[in-house]
Amino acid sequence: MQRWNKELGWKACGTVLFVMTLFLLFPRSPHLQAIEAVSGLPTLAESAVTAIVPTALTDNNSPLDFTTLEPAIAQAAPNYQPRQVIELADPSNYGDRYGTDAYGQPIRNQFIAVLHETVGSAQSAINLFQTYHPNDNDQVSYHTLIGRDGTIYYIVPPEKRAFGAGNSVFNGPNGPETVTTNPAFPSSVNNFAYHVSLETPGDGRGNGPSHSGYTQSQYESLAWLLAQSSIPNNRITTHKAVDQSGSRQDPRSFDYNHFLTLLNRYPNRAGLG
Repeated sequence: MQRWNKELGWKACGTVLFVMTLFLLFPRSPHLQAIEAVSGLPTLAESAVTAIVPTALTDNNSPLDFTTLEPAIAQAAPNYQPRQVIELADPSNYGDRYGTDAYGQPIRNQFIAVLHETVGSAQSAINLFQTYHPNDNDQVSYHTLIGRDGTIYYIVPPEKRAFGAGNSVFNGPNGPETVTTNPAFPSSVNNFAYHVSLETPGDGRGNGPSHSGYTQSQYESLAWLLAQSSIPNNRITTHKAVDQSGSRQDPRSFDYNHFLTLLNRYPNRAGLG
């Protein structure tokens, strides 16, 4: 009996040590504070013409205060209005933005815009985003997608965190920026990123280094979309630039100068160049 009790005691100790090891390797994140309510954002009940546009962080001392810019400003000049459609992703493919990181530290990053391309068709990407993915490694989304005809598809609400980039860092004027929201995964820019993807042309549906490029309608819609935000030009970046795996090259064949020319036509971009 004494020997049996001793063996049982050793097994219990072994179980406790195993559990403690799991907690050390994959600690919980009790300090995460999700942004549950935001001010100044349209609701899904409104028409797609005004709903779900990129937002600006207006209070540098509070990451919880978001507001939209006046929609009429960007409409004044040039007079461009894209077609807009709401195609919401399955909730498994996006998450909350947080006001604190996994270690309880406040998050003060200003927004960046990260540009992507779909590689496949716009519809295939939307189908993927609207599919339930229980496995973390399969979850993916953008906030918006721009089709070849310039249609803007709103996929993830701007106050939510789209899963557009994995292991990623934004190297901007303030130095490297990245946020850890789960210690079991690499840090990323997702918590402060607004992800926009362009539908790839038919000749770019592979892994080649380039393709025929994007349509004028796509560039016009992208400029119109980002003119709704106060994200400065030097915080508009690409998936290739923020990716730390070295495997991402999108958006291939993107004419950044042409895009900036269109974006800077909007009066509200003054001072953001």
